[in-house]
Amino acid sequence: MVKFELPPPPEGVKELNVWDALEEFLLSLEAAGASPKTVKAYRSGISDFLKFIGKEIVGEVSYRDFTKWRLDRLRNGFPKGSKNRRNAQATLHYYSLYVRAFLQWLGVVGRVPAVARPRGRRKIQTLTDKEVLKLLEASRDLLDLLIVALLFETGLRAQELLSITVDDVDLANKEITVRNAKYGEERVVFYGPLTDAVLSKYLPTVKEGRLIPLSYSGLYKRLKSLARRAGVDPAKVRPHILRHTFATEALRRGMNLPALQMILGHRDIKTTQVYLHLLKEDIRRQYMKAFAGVTT
Repeated sequence: MVKFELPPPPEGVKELNVWDALEEFLLSLEAAGASPKTVKAYRSGISDFLKFIGKEIVGEVSYRDFTKWRLDRLRNGFPKGSKNRRNAQATLHYYSLYVRAFLQWLGVVGRVPAVARPRGRRKIQTLTDKEVLKLLEASRDLLDLLIVALLFETGLRAQELLSITVDDVDLANKEITVRNAKYGEERVVFYGPLTDAVLSKYLPTVKEGRLIPLSYSGLYKRLKSLARRAGVDPAKVRPHILRHTFATEALRRGMNLPALQMILGHRDIKTTQVYLHLLKEDIRRQYMKAFAGVTT
């Protein structure tokens, strides 16, 4: 989890209404470089905590309140959350980090422990080469082709994809400047021959503005529709799964971790390392091919 350097809270913070304090905290978080998505996540977690404890003034909040909230959510889950215990614990893990950051910023309690992350590694889904090819073949227009090609060849996040403008595309160098990246850090991604071929036909149709003129929900609906036409499980066809597919394929083709980290926009290389375990079966097959039948 990324740590943000926040300015101190306003004077007399303990006399503030808890909801006013939350807004002050979120403004500080945003000013420190947190993305809108991150701010939204913090708001959800801290709001759940504040609604549960029912306190009005910051000075009334105690360590006991955090403990009661944590135990209740561990036992009963969230009112509108997943009934899956692992999912509920994963949510509580992040929520407890958000609440802890909020309480530490306020200085109203001592160090509060976060809820442990669920044990075991959640399986990361990817698409096969055949499934990607099916999506491309089922595309009904240039926009469909461009969405699949860009996600597969760049590993962009959905919001990053939707923020790209025509001016961000450098055809000569086959690169795109991502200005609305996570954490607010601008970066450059490169694209391959597939995207290049589609862009050469697509760009003349959109002279200016956003490259992909869709909303977040519009992008998802288009991908689900494309999956059904292609005969691919719609549950597997999401921007983030195409991002996973790109990362795995990049490693298979020999890209090193630091380079992949920069392209994906990860702050911590440990986040990028999760893709290494997906190559285990590839390595096993190579080993067996090299040593099967070898005798000494």
